[in-house]
Amino acid sequence: MHTLRYTIRRWQPHRLQTITSLISVNIKMEYSVQLTFREQWLDERLKFDDIGGRLKYLTLTEANRVWMPDLFFSNEKEGHFHNIIMPNVYIRIFPYGSVLYSIRISLTLACPMNLKLYPLDRQVCSLRMASYGWTTADLVFLWKEGDPVQVVKNLHLPRFTLEKFLTDYCNSKTNTGEYSCLKVDLLFKREFSYYLIQIYIPCCMLVIVSWVSFWLDQGAVPARVSLGVTTLLTMATQTSGINASLPPVSYTKAIDVWTGVCLTFVFGALLEFALVNYASRSADRAADMHRENMKKKRREMEQASLDAASDLLDTDSNATFAMKPLVRHPGDPLALEKLRQCEVHMQAPKRPNCCRSWLSKFPTSPFKKVPCLGRGQCSRSKRIDVISRITFPLVFALFNLVYWSTYLFREEEED
Repeated sequence: MHTLRYTIRRWQPHRLQTITSLISVNIKMEYSVQLTFREQWLDERLKFDDIGGRLKYLTLTEANRVWMPDLFFSNEKEGHFHNIIMPNVYIRIFPYGSVLYSIRISLTLACPMNLKLYPLDRQVCSLRMASYGWTTADLVFLWKEGDPVQVVKNLHLPRFTLEKFLTDYCNSKTNTGEYSCLKVDLLFKREFSYYLIQIYIPCCMLVIVSWVSFWLDQGAVPARVSLGVTTLLTMATQTSGINASLPPVSYTKAIDVWTGVCLTFVFGALLEFALVNYASRSADRAADMHRENMKKKRREMEQASLDAASDLLDTDSNATFAMKPLVRHPGDPLALEKLRQCEVHMQAPKRPNCCRSWLSKFPTSPFKKVPCLGRGQCSRSKRIDVISRITFPLVFALFNLVYWSTYLFREEEED
């Protein structure tokens, strides 16, 4: 048996391979492509007379009539040929023995992705073509010089942009020998505008809506609880929907950081109301105790005043004054001095208005006056709301500054 050895001198995935459409790049770490695949080799056994240049080439429709390289796509998951209306394949044999094979195929190829910067990421997906059984001693694949890969101008993807593509070699060595391999690296950039509208802006709106509870009255318990719980559940649903559309990976993605912090802010707003409610109830209990103490002191002072008045009456020998303690004769200096002492004991002590001094710094609703509870407790719950109105937006703005500067800078570094 005669053994033949062939070396492929030309390999062109453009003019030998044309990418006509990229259907999708999905979350299963794969992408679909439709292409016109062409390969060309020289088989000296197929030389024929061109009849003085009048015969340019011969066309075959059955591939099993000639020898063909055993090429396969190493990262292929699924693939099929196109047979509508006729099989989309042809073979041309030129007079000097050159064979051109062209076929239209659709492939679903594996594309391992690094999603640490998702959705601010760029992905590189490869199209690998290798020899299955012939080693480099018998078969060598080469890119055609010039323009080996062509991409149609109106190529469009819904969530990606094909920035560029590169051709390279990827020969592999195994126990059975070294096998020739060619690859095309397709660089995809994810369209961020879609995620900005669908994810980032709604999450910002939910966080801002959760801050509305800081401006509601602390007594509006149903309104504040409903607002906090609704925003929390909506944010949790948004986070679950985002994670459901992504493959489960062991590392933290950029979108995980964003949704996690937004969920924390919404949850913090709900906890803030719990703290305000607790402070308000503590202030009410303190107010009740304060009122009880004031009543008790007032009763003690009244009792002490009566005791002092009775002592003064006992020491006075004037019968008229003893029978009528509230009647004093004009010109009686002793009775006037004793009555003046009684009036001093009956006066109530003045309380400092600490509540108004604090509320003047943080103005509250003009339609409702907050009762002063003494020692700063009159505005403790309101103080928490006022501080939250300033602290939450400032911290969220700082987080946005750090988040965008960090991930955009990392994206530039990877580029």
